[in-house]
Amino acid sequence: MGFRNLLGGALLAALTSTAALAAPPPGHAGNPVFPGWYADPEAAIFNDTYWIYPTTSLKYAEQRYFDAFSSLDLVHWTKHPHVLDIKDVPWAKKAMWAPALAEKDGKYYFFFAANDIQSDKELGGIGVAVADKPEGPFRDLLGKPLIDAFHNGAQPIDQFVFHDDDGTWYMIYGGWKHANIVKLKPDFTGVEPMADGTVFKEITPAPEYVEGPLMFKRNGKYYFMWSEGGWTGPDYSVAYAIGDSPLGPFKRIGKILEQDPKVATGAGHNSVFHVAKDDSWYIVYHRHPLGDTNGNHRQTSIEHMYFDKDGKILPVKITNEGVKANPLRP
Repeated sequence: MGFRNLLGGALLAALTSTAALAAPPPGHAGNPVFPGWYADPEAAIFNDTYWIYPTTSLKYAEQRYFDAFSSLDLVHWTKHPHVLDIKDVPWAKKAMWAPALAEKDGKYYFFFAANDIQSDKELGGIGVAVADKPEGPFRDLLGKPLIDAFHNGAQPIDQFVFHDDDGTWYMIYGGWKHANIVKLKPDFTGVEPMADGTVFKEITPAPEYVEGPLMFKRNGKYYFMWSEGGWTGPDYSVAYAIGDSPLGPFKRIGKILEQDPKVATGAGHNSVFHVAKDDSWYIVYHRHPLGDTNGNHRQTSIEHMYFDKDGKILPVKITNEGVKANPLRP
């Protein structure tokens, strides 16, 4: 695992847990995949390179920048510090978190939540920044939030951007136990009505839904994943549903990622890698080290994700060894 020479501050603290210090088997990444307190990982593949964009999991008021990590093989990771900084988002005054990335027409778009608004009277919500390279630097695109108000009871946070086969770009988002889907304008400067005229469509799949939505398509079906439980606690977990349309309806199938008292607690807020060359799937998530009760002490990890013959996601086993190398380039 890289970055052994970067010890200091929170980074040193992150490496003091037993799980973090355990040497992985040869050829494995080991979990966490990189040191430091990082949460809400967004997984993306750009230019035959794996990228992870996590929340910087510090005290809330200190979540004022994002780092990114890249890898050619899932095992060796390179840190790209401060790819987006709060100083480059004029309207962001408090914490920023939960990135979502998209590439379009040679530009890279970085969606994020900021200011943690509690009502429509406050400035904040979901923003978007843009860069010429996946490592940034990203700069605010709009000078204001993309979504700045509550709709259908959903706090405007935890956005995920989904590109459907027909070319439509959607954003799924929402906290406070409500999930919405919106259709993005082609230039990502706003949202526009869907075919039925709806702009903010609620697709909350179950009462257990809390936050952290994610969507992907496999074999013609739409998979909707989300997090349940409290993000600071051991019960944080991931559940999912399957639908015939990105607009739903979705009905909860069950949990597929949760704590293992022998490995780590609070496993949740996930993303996925899909490697087309061998049709392999990986779930990227954060978790808490055993025995650590600080809610901000979250670490990014990766596991294999498998499906049964009917397309259901099999329960994920969380591990300390992580995954083997899988290079994207010949």
